[in-house]
Amino acid sequence: MRTKHVIWGVGAGLVLAWLCCLPRNLFKDASYSTVVESEEGALLGARIAADEQWRFPPCDTVPERYATALVQFEDRAFWWHPGVNPVALVRAAADNIRAGHVVSGGSTLTMQVIRLSRQKERTLWQKAIEAVQATRLELRYSKKHILALYAAHAPYGGNVVGLEAASWRYFGRPASELSWAEAATLAILPNAPGTLHLGRGREQLLSKRNRLLKRLLEHGDIDRDTYEASLEEPLPGAPLPLPALAPHYVNRCPQGVRTRTTLRIGLQKAVSQAVDRRSNDLAAEGVADMAAVVIDNVSGEVVAYIGNAGMDRERQGMQVDVAASARSTGSILKPLLHAAALQEGVILPRTLLPDVPMNLGGFAPQNFDRQFYGAVPADEALARSLNVPAVYLLRQYGVPKFHALLQEAGLSTLSKAPEHYGLSLILGGAEARLDEVTAAYARLVQLLQGRNGADSPLGGERTKQGTFARDWAIWHTLDALKEVNRPDELDWHLIRSVRKAAWKTGTSYGFRDAWAVGMTPAYTIGVWAGNADGHGVPGLTGARAAGPVMFDILNLLPESERWFDGEAVCHSEQSEESAWAAVCRQSGMLAGPECPDKEDILIPAAGLETEPCPYHKNGDFVLPPAMEWYYKPHHPEYTGARQTQNGKTVEFIYPASGSTLTLPRQLNGAIEGVVFRAAHHKADATLWWHLDNEYIGETRFLHERKLAPAPGKHTLTVVDGEGNTAFVRFTVAE
Repeated sequence: MRTKHVIWGVGAGLVLAWLCCLPRNLFKDASYSTVVESEEGALLGARIAADEQWRFPPCDTVPERYATALVQFEDRAFWWHPGVNPVALVRAAADNIRAGHVVSGGSTLTMQVIRLSRQKERTLWQKAIEAVQATRLELRYSKKHILALYAAHAPYGGNVVGLEAASWRYFGRPASELSWAEAATLAILPNAPGTLHLGRGREQLLSKRNRLLKRLLEHGDIDRDTYEASLEEPLPGAPLPLPALAPHYVNRCPQGVRTRTTLRIGLQKAVSQAVDRRSNDLAAEGVADMAAVVIDNVSGEVVAYIGNAGMDRERQGMQVDVAASARSTGSILKPLLHAAALQEGVILPRTLLPDVPMNLGGFAPQNFDRQFYGAVPADEALARSLNVPAVYLLRQYGVPKFHALLQEAGLSTLSKAPEHYGLSLILGGAEARLDEVTAAYARLVQLLQGRNGADSPLGGERTKQGTFARDWAIWHTLDALKEVNRPDELDWHLIRSVRKAAWKTGTSYGFRDAWAVGMTPAYTIGVWAGNADGHGVPGLTGARAAGPVMFDILNLLPESERWFDGEAVCHSEQSEESAWAAVCRQSGMLAGPECPDKEDILIPAAGLETEPCPYHKNGDFVLPPAMEWYYKPHHPEYTGARQTQNGKTVEFIYPASGSTLTLPRQLNGAIEGVVFRAAHHKADATLWWHLDNEYIGETRFLHERKLAPAPGKHTLTVVDGEGNTAFVRFTVAE
């Protein structure tokens, strides 16, 4: 009885030892290459493993051709043996005895997987361990999985490990696309990678490959035509470089693993070629770098990503992923401010915004063309990207609120407090990333099209204005942006074949950054051009450098079946979130009692709190004097007041109150002075001028005085014949 118990105990111990003999992770110490694939599974790029080997992460299966060739060459009994083939072991032992040295191992593919994982010296004892563990491996995994483990870790010569890496390095395509001759070559190569090398022993390798092909023919795996065609295929030459279709995106992906991205292989190639072509042209002008991002508005996924173009042009900064780098924003954020101001009722779509000189603590914004237009409708100011109206709007909306909105929109680079940026926030005073800016605009489109799963870049949750106000604001913003002048000067209103897009450009101070973002119902495209090291190039603008590329990419994309639907937004039924309101056609503001020309439009309820039109008095449309001064040259139809009215009659045009002035000097060092300007509603009015309460003269018709005040603080005052006054405080620098 005791002997029986001992036998049972020993047996149970052996079974337990057998069950526990195999490590849970056979290749836990193996390091793998970074492998990045497209949405379709195509290889976009890879990075070598930490141990300097090209070893792709394992797949669950192997291609049928390779599996067939491998089994025929290495282990024809693979599909039925339990991990060890006793017949093969006996035959190998007999062969070795007759030869007097080891000429055959008799190892099965399962045993070879164990050997590859253990990396031990090849002795009889180690082979015995391999045999035991091989039987245990057969219990753990299916035959197909065991083949996949072998294919992923077999050596293929040099620093190439695994079938996938070998297929790309030697044949330039995935293992699933290998021919029978190529599959046979890779089935043979791990058998003796030290002697059967693609760089030497090629005749021996070719002979073995052809013998394997004949065996496949005899076994019925291939037909005669395939066999004869396969014999004609040459062996591969030197290892090939791996694909590099999205090198900067690959660097962003997790290292040492396989990543399936949302990039679309065909689109990635086409966009890359388009961006490279334009970038190469700009390189001759000193603009070395360019980036582009394309987002599918339906899914919200990035479908093309060019971190930096022209990777074949050797230069400093070529490795910089500019699409993920913080760059000065220029005017590219203006649409977000415009939409937010519409949503919260700060403005209506065509509210007149001032476009006159301003100076706020030394900040004196200028329009790109260095002109002022007096007053410009908000939608037109956005389409023309006028800087001064944008600053006035930001001042009205609030820098802290806009700063918070941009952070909620996903702009991670605004790390400083709102006061650090001030009003320059809307003109490039902050930095942003192209990928994040593009994503913010893509979410605008998603929200307008009813994809409410997207986070609102307008802070809809925070402002609690409701979906109507949000969608209404987005639609009017996109409607304004479709009027932006195109770089190709084509008019989509007149030419039906021209692709329509809502788009915006941006140019940073010093011509360092050129931006363009375009939106259609289906896609959002972001483009940046400049130099990665930050140096500017005269004439580098968003419209000239980034805009043409954006339209090149747009023409590569499937055309949207419809444009953004404004009818559903602007002509819906009135609700708690909306109201019909009479709006003055001339000022774009809520109509006052004296506005002669009105139209009823549906606006967010918050819009009822906006300021009524202040410009109509006694039937006349009259702007304040400074606005009028700049408005009249661009609007010959403007008549102004036909009679004296209450309100502001005289204003200073230059300088803006609070300005600090530096007086120019002549070549001999003499102070030249500065021209001060004022405007009066009456063309023939006389103004009397006083500097620091001291009378200095009078003007009529043209109200200008050239003065050279001493350094320090001053107050300049003008008075007309009816006692109307205006004053400006300024400082003259030392």
